Amino acid sequence: MKILLASDIHGSKSAIDKVLERAGKENCDKIALLGDLYYHGPRNPLPENYAPMEVAKTLNEIKEKLIVIKGNCDAEVDEMISDFSFEKSVTITVGRKKIFLTHGHTYNEDNMPDGCDVLVYGHFHVGFIKDKDGVIVANPGSCALPKDGFYGYLVLDENALTLKEMDGAVVKAVQFA
Repeated sequence: MKILLASDIHGSKSAIDKVLERAGKENCDKIALLGDLYYHGPRNPLPENYAPMEVAKTLNEIKEKLIVIKGNCDAEVDEMISDFSFEKSVTITVGRKKIFLTHGHTYNEDNMPDGCDVLVYGHFHVGFIKDKDGVIVANPGSCALPKDGFYGYLVLDENALTLKEMDGAVVKAVQFA
């Protein structure tokens, strides 16, 4: 199982198109979207090619490949235009690792959930991978509105978690034992 993880699309058709292109080039089985799919939020500028209904249409076409987490900018109306469900959090097992997926506004490196090997979240629009008390903590950054200029995503498989730039360049990888 190979999963591409992206976050904070905020209604950018350009961003979701790049994510899907990368998922194809990476030969990913699933795409996990870590929240804030359609609305840009009151503190964010409009992202490039802001078209939330087009983003919804694109995602609805690949609904069987999606794992979708509800972000703090996602509302009930977003679920009405989506042919897939939004989850508060999802725990998956990949290889021998228990992975906790969430948006990040509740659980993050400062408020860790119990019992996971890897915590992956979005929300902060900054990409990283680090160790916190023996748990791998990662954020793909935002594919549409990065705070630090880093447009990125993560790739997860049985062997590693890898942070990449949108052109596919590896920024950091953690190999699983």
